[in-house]
Amino acid sequence: MKFVIFLGDGMSDRPLEALNGRTPLMAAHTPNLDRMVREGVGGWSLNTPDGYYPGSDIANLGVLGYDVTQSYTGRSPLEAAAMGVALGPKDVAFRCNMVTLSENFTIMDDFSADQISTRESAEIVATLNEKLGSEQFQFYSGVSYRNLLVWRGGSDQMITKPPHDISDRPIAGSLPHGAESTPIEALMRTSWEFLSDHPVNRQRVADGKKPANSIWLWGQGKKPELTAFRDRFGKSGGIISAVDLMRGIAAHIGFDVFHVPGATGWIDTDYEGKAKACLEGLEQHDLMFVHVESPDEAGHAGRLDYKMQAITDFDTRLVGPVLEALASRGPFRALALPDHPTPLATKTHDPGPVPFAMMGAGIRPDVNQVYDEGLLKSGSLTFDPGTRLMPYFLGLTETVV
Repeated sequence: MKFVIFLGDGMSDRPLEALNGRTPLMAAHTPNLDRMVREGVGGWSLNTPDGYYPGSDIANLGVLGYDVTQSYTGRSPLEAAAMGVALGPKDVAFRCNMVTLSENFTIMDDFSADQISTRESAEIVATLNEKLGSEQFQFYSGVSYRNLLVWRGGSDQMITKPPHDISDRPIAGSLPHGAESTPIEALMRTSWEFLSDHPVNRQRVADGKKPANSIWLWGQGKKPELTAFRDRFGKSGGIISAVDLMRGIAAHIGFDVFHVPGATGWIDTDYEGKAKACLEGLEQHDLMFVHVESPDEAGHAGRLDYKMQAITDFDTRLVGPVLEALASRGPFRALALPDHPTPLATKTHDPGPVPFAMMGAGIRPDVNQVYDEGLLKSGSLTFDPGTRLMPYFLGLTETVV
């Protein structure tokens, strides 16, 4: 038996006036997701435990069956693993976003610095190491605006906030604060002194783009200890994703990472490449986890048009072709869901439940016919906490509530 998970990050949403009270999932063209419900079952899963921020790290670990209340240390150590950055037991990793601050560095204008390219971001990271780097602090280049800071022998005992949680709002009150936060806040403020005049930003402004005129440090944590997926569930696995976070989770749970050169994390990502890599991965592994970032990024940007496009492309260019190919390969099960909602109205993550569709060998169809947030009320299977979904999907348990 082969298993496939299609994860549309942040795909779930709320009813919108612009869509006559429908959500983007309700309005988008999703014949393959609807087919999964029609030929299988629909339900909902609560992937973020009470009291935890609904980040993609926590929610995706929940989908994968990991109880973060027992094993979670922070987002950035997972990304460090994906980037091949070794952390000692006393080292602390931070996500280092390239962001755009406006009105004399008081407003979060753009949490992604206008989707800055990886090449441009890497040039800025090099300058950060020249001006701010030391034996204590080292910066590492990631993908697009998503970079890394490591504080050797540092502290994680402070309060930080994701920049996408304060889009278009004042940053006052959201800078790092609390115990031992002073050095981290100082790095951020010092970056304001030279980034605006960086050659990359001068060119971006000339091209009509927003500058990466500040770093934003958040998501701190120390190296976690996660049990290998094969040891927990008896299955080998692989992951396909454009973002370091998911690759880092893969590194910690023993999944192979399948790289797709055209995977960007944005609406221009290479869906066909991901579909091909998924099918190739299933020749080696029991389970493939295909992560698509674009619905989440569209939600953070507040772009209804992009979110609709991301959902439609997810369905027609990834889910459909993979299901068609699997039909002739023998027994399989497929699961499609978001990790968390990312409502366009708030531009940030929501801790609520998400709808899922599950089909394949041994899955008896229920009465549901379409895939959307209506499953939060009509779903025949419910998983709270969401960690119970994975063993059910793998056929290891019949427990559903």
